[in-house]
Amino acid sequence: MTVEENLIMGSLSPVAKVKRKETLLWVYSLFPRLEERRRQYARTLSGGEQQMCAIGRGLMSIPKLLMFDEPSLGLAPVLVQEIFRMVEKINQEGVTILLVEQNVKHTLSICHRAYVLENGRIVLEGTGEQLLNDPHVREAYLGI
Repeated sequence: MTVEENLIMGSLSPVAKVKRKETLLWVYSLFPRLEERRRQYARTLSGGEQQMCAIGRGLMSIPKLLMFDEPSLGLAPVLVQEIFRMVEKINQEGVTILLVEQNVKHTLSICHRAYVLENGRIVLEGTGEQLLNDPHVREAYLGI
């Protein structure tokens, strides 16, 4: 399937179908590369572009909550920066984000609320800024 066909697959619910054109323009404004490659087969995209396509497909359903599991995994550093910028922008546009990520510094710098899990248990919680400045987090997760 092409990039655009993949995106359209995310808008099959009745509510999303009604707003499909508007939402597709929004996704393309967030990810201009996807618009450039809209007729390209999605399987031929780079890893970062495939990640953008997956996020865009999720956004096409007009979600209230979008969950990300390690969106930066395996991406080049420049694409990691772009993915985090997009996550932050999507949140600023009204979508709640649940982000599970091992890239602690980036995650804490953009999140409103954070939880640190160790062996399946919450050991710390607070705002992103609080945890970024927490001595335990700085030592154990940031190597500072």
